[in-house]
Amino acid sequence: FHHIAYEVDNLNESLNKIAEQDIRLIDKEGRKGAEGLNIGFLHPKSTKGVLTELCENPNKK
Repeated sequence: FHHIAYEVDNLNESLNKIAEQDIRLIDKEGRKGAEGLNIGFLHPKSTKGVLTELCENPNKK
């Protein structure tokens, strides 16, 4: 597999909480991804080699 993805309710809040735990981020803020999702990646050097994506659906309430 290339990467694993998790859906979160608030992407930027999640990225900030992860950064506070000294986990390296590829994206410090969310950006537009496929299918209109907001996405952000954690650096694989901080996640035992696994490229990890966080996704937020801005249309989900």
